[in-house]
Amino acid sequence: MDPQHRQGLERAARKAKRIANERAAELHDLVEERLPGAYAELPALAQTTYDACLAWAEADARLKAADGA
Repeated sequence: MDPQHRQGLERAARKAKRIANERAAELHDLVEERLPGAYAELPALAQTTYDACLAWAEADARLKAADGA
């Protein structure tokens, strides 16, 4: 595999993981600090967190597949 291609995949996986962690922290803050009053925000933030985690999982899988290929 081209080292630049692998580095790109690695950067994408790291960025996706950082974003997923940020969304998870936002969800945690909502649950810990603002519920039950901010319950209406929960579905959208949960979906955003799920989407960010899914994006990380897909980026990580691409990196692992490239390493195994």
